[in-house]
Amino acid sequence: MDIPSLKAFLAVAEKCSFSAAADYLHITQPAVSKRISTLESKLNTPLFHRAGRKVLMTTAGSALYPRAQHLLLDMEDIRRSISNLSGEVSGQLNIGTSHHIGLHRLPPYLRHYSMEYPKVTLNIKFIDSEQAYDDVLHGDLEMGIVTLPPKEDKRLKTQLLWRDTLCFVVSSDHPLAQEATVSLQRLTEFPAILPSHTTFTRKIVDQLFDQNKLALDVSISTNYLETIKMMVSIGLGWSVLPESMIPSSSGDDEVIKVAVKDTQLYRDLGCVYHPVRTLSNAAQSMLDNLTRPLAKMD
Repeated sequence: MDIPSLKAFLAVAEKCSFSAAADYLHITQPAVSKRISTLESKLNTPLFHRAGRKVLMTTAGSALYPRAQHLLLDMEDIRRSISNLSGEVSGQLNIGTSHHIGLHRLPPYLRHYSMEYPKVTLNIKFIDSEQAYDDVLHGDLEMGIVTLPPKEDKRLKTQLLWRDTLCFVVSSDHPLAQEATVSLQRLTEFPAILPSHTTFTRKIVDQLFDQNKLALDVSISTNYLETIKMMVSIGLGWSVLPESMIPSSSGDDEVIKVAVKDTQLYRDLGCVYHPVRTLSNAAQSMLDNLTRPLAKMD
């Protein structure tokens, strides 16, 4: 079984479509079909059957899927291990990060890294932290710079980089803006605007209210923190945002912090990578770069 055919098989299996797999692999659909046909011929069994517009794996395809994943990951690990022997920091580094971290945390580190290692091509995917986490777990990304899960997941190695203080925020004309301090119970009397249930940040907020046996009234849900900030600023509800997004002096178009009694909220931001896969020299250099204080980079 050749590597290109296995890559085509995995792409079709994950996209449930030959055309989508072709787009993902940057080849033509006939090329994908030929690779799958070659693989099926070698195995003497069909790997897919069509169900309407979707392409689904047969029993044989489902059996091959995890083995193909492991084989390709092992091949990539071997390639990295051999490449690392040269000591050169080069090649393509595939990273996933959230829009917030990419905008508010990474720029100075990326600037320094690109200057120090000009032979590395950075391929950065701006996606939800949870998606980046899964992509690293499944080998689609070598590294994620993400919001860390509130509960440790030992399937990946983590390196804490920053602690993000989270603040309760409202618009300047919101009723809560006039109160010196509020309780969590008081917050539940007003609609909230929060990320979806699937996000690590939302789980941190839900955990806080669950521990106090309080129910949230979430009127709007979106994973883009800048969008949440805008919606809060026009009075659609209260939310929880990183302190770095809140201006020191507020205007009519901004959000302001609300002091919540006996409550401190934060989330951890860091790097995640696979515990049993070899980090490329480029990835190890990025990890070293991220763990150094910025003041020592100049």
